[in-house]
Amino acid sequence: MTEILILYYSHGGAVREMAQHIACGVESVAGAHARLRTVPRVSAVCEATEPDIPEQGAPYAELRDLEECAGLALGSPTRFGNMAAPLKYFLDGTSGLWLKGALIGKPAAVFTSTASLHGGQETTLLTMMMPLLHHGMLLLGIPYSQPELATTTSGGTPYGASHFAGTTSDKPLTDEERVLCVALGRRLAETVLKLVK
Repeated sequence: MTEILILYYSHGGAVREMAQHIACGVESVAGAHARLRTVPRVSAVCEATEPDIPEQGAPYAELRDLEECAGLALGSPTRFGNMAAPLKYFLDGTSGLWLKGALIGKPAAVFTSTASLHGGQETTLLTMMMPLLHHGMLLLGIPYSQPELATTTSGGTPYGASHFAGTTSDKPLTDEERVLCVALGRRLAETVLKLVK
């Protein structure tokens, strides 16, 4: 099986749910397997710690997860039009992989969830792409041949999957948002498998 890493940070649970739908898309492609990983919160309090194993969701990511994967889907909630600090903190620690060129040529995709409809979905997706470009990864989006991009009234962009969660994270994923997550995972897996042949 060719493993594709789905690496995310989720605060309210929406990004975690998106990651699970993307994993379904990955695993709908014969020969592809999704490896779900998350990152711990960061804190300004020096004594603050997180448990070694998260209480819910995927295990915490290690650098070897990035190195061992054949492709990557990276997800984060929006924080002022950018990725959340815990995911950025993890990515800031990948310079050793950058020095080795460990991620060069691997396909990648991004996904996000926002509290407001115009709260930075596209800017978050674009800024999440920056470290991936520095690593030499090949970026994938969602093509407009996916009809839900034209019918969604919530999340969904050509830059990657997105979700409008509401200010209290009370809005469930819409049918279109779920379909777009699955489509992104499937496209990522299909691309990875074409490149590893």
